[in-house]
This record gives sequence, C-alpha cells and structure tokens, in this order.
Amino acid sequence: MPLPDTIRVKISSEAAESISITPVVTRDMPIGELLEMILGVSGKDVERVFEILSRGSHVSGGSRLRWTGLAPAREDIESALARLPDAEPGRTFDPQRCARAVLRGTGTRIDLPRSAATRRRLLHRHSFWEQLLDVLASEQIAYVAYSYSERADVYRAQLGPAGLSRLRQGAGLLAYTKLEQQVRSAPITSIDLFVER
Repeated sequence: MPLPDTIRVKISSEAAESISITPVVTRDMPIGELLEMILGVSGKDVERVFEILSRGSHVSGGSRLRWTGLAPAREDIESALARLPDAEPGRTFDPQRCARAVLRGTGTRIDLPRSAATRRRLLHRHSFWEQLLDVLASEQIAYVAYSYSERADVYRAQLGPAGLSRLRQGAGLLAYTKLEQQVRSAPITSIDLFVER
C-alpha cells in the first residue's frame, strides 16, 4: 500500500487532568507534515516510522493524533523520508534566519521566540534580540542537529561569565517583565538557537 498524499487525522488534547472533555479536530494532513511530527520522536528509523504509521496513533507535544492505521511498503517510507531534510553539521549559523532562542541552565529553560525578543520597550532604540546576537558574536556556536518537530537546524552556544553578564545587562530591553526577571536571575549556561531553512 503506497503512502497517500494526505491522511485524515483526528487531533485531541493530551490534558494532564484525570478527566477532561476536549474537542476533537479532524483535518486532512499532508503526509510530509505527519512524518515530520513522527520523526521528532523516531528519527529517520524506517522500522519505527512503519510501526507508528501502522498503529495509527502518535503524541506530539500536547496533542494526540489518530488516524486509520497504514501498512505502507518500506520502500515508500524510505522514499518519503528521503524528501525530508537531514542534519547538516557543515551549515554555518545564520542569525537572519534564527527564529527562536532557548536559554538553558540547570533546571532552567527560557523560551524566547524572535517575535517576543525583538519587541522594544518604549523609548529604547535597541531590542533584546539585538543584544543577544551581539553576545553570540563573541561566543562559539556549534551545530547540534536538525529538529523535525521545530523544522529548524539547532545550534548551541555555551555562555561564559562575560557573555552571561552582558546578556543579563540587556535584560532590561525585554518588553515583558516576567522574561526580564527570568533572564536576570536564572542560572543560564547555554543558548540553543533554532534556524529555519
């Protein structure tokens, strides 16, 4: 059975509560989009992808996806996976295509979408995003992997004491007080950067 171009998928919330009534949304999803969600867990492992497609169920983030199980030929799965991006460790970091940064440390994860970090406070000429990129210019940035769930290449910069200090000094540029407080006080040791292709 060849892979269809689209598949009817029922999407429901994976609520943490013991009893929850949430709406179920049904949509025709391109097979490539479904495969990208599956690859976020399985990687390009044909057997694992086959198992998930035939089971007809997958959890992605806070959503459960269900469909009528498929039994495609392994060659069809291989062909579909070949059309999806692979990790490219030789790719250089492109700050213009960077869509999101995640500040990390022990027990810390601060998500900074570019849209939030580029918002300027009233009467400020620069944004926190500009400060972040300025700090990164003096740090070593290494390629980590390609994230199918994020549809982006992931890079990581380890922050030294000087970089962390400059990042904290720039926290006042953030338009959101809660984010500013987190950046000023969290034990940040590295930054993950998500670059769209």
